[in-house]
Amino acid sequence: MGETRAKPVLIDPVWDRVTAEAEAAVAREPLMGGLIHSCVLHHHSLEKALSYRISAKLSSNEMSMLVLREVADEAYAADPTLAEAARADLMAVLERDPATHRLLQPILYYKGFQAMQAYRVSHWLWQQGRKDLAYFFQMRASEVYGIDIHPGATIGKGIMIDHAHSIVIGETAVVGNNVSMLHSVTLGGTGKEDGDRHPKIGDEVLIGAGAKVLGNISVGCCSRIAAGSVVLEDVPPATTVAGVPAKIMGSAGCEHPSAEMRQTLDGEC
Repeated sequence: MGETRAKPVLIDPVWDRVTAEAEAAVAREPLMGGLIHSCVLHHHSLEKALSYRISAKLSSNEMSMLVLREVADEAYAADPTLAEAARADLMAVLERDPATHRLLQPILYYKGFQAMQAYRVSHWLWQQGRKDLAYFFQMRASEVYGIDIHPGATIGKGIMIDHAHSIVIGETAVVGNNVSMLHSVTLGGTGKEDGDRHPKIGDEVLIGAGAKVLGNISVGCCSRIAAGSVVLEDVPPATTVAGVPAKIMGSAGCEHPSAEMRQTLDGEC
């Protein structure tokens, strides 16, 4: 008889760290044991944990957790880039949010991270032509998290949405990789026009709280949009814009605005 080959051991440092943090959290606070076990420790991968978390939060009398979990499991199994993006999102939150000290926190508590993962499943459904189910995910995510991301929008990985209240991202919006945005950001249209009508945000852009970027315009890579600004025209790469309507205030002040998270207009990032 031939030799039986052992299955390769998959190494996942991100998931290993999450489970270690989960075990430590239960030891510190046993009352959290039920939640942490059901959301993390009962699962063998980040994909399974996210599938559980998304379906538990979005389930309702209209759609059971079991059905939603089957849909999310299907999406993660069919498209490995969903989990790859989730890992990048996790690390982005840890690295850019000074209130985040563990990878466990976004999975359990942060609606920005959770809503982004729900969006990624809805976007996968949209691409498969399953638009009604994608709309259901969008509706429930909006109701539960207060974040409205159209499943047709295209969003890269390494996304950090801080505080994550009242975020709106339209159907034809495109968001690059490693973008950071704060609460009450809108990437919207300018009227009732159909077709390609939403902003295109480049890589490593920082969008401040309450900023509105409207219309089919481009925001160049590594730019900064100041809090409360209304952006109606293209923004060149590596610049800072501020005001209503937004005007160019100078350079971005650093090479990686979304990572530095510096939101003042004076000096370097």
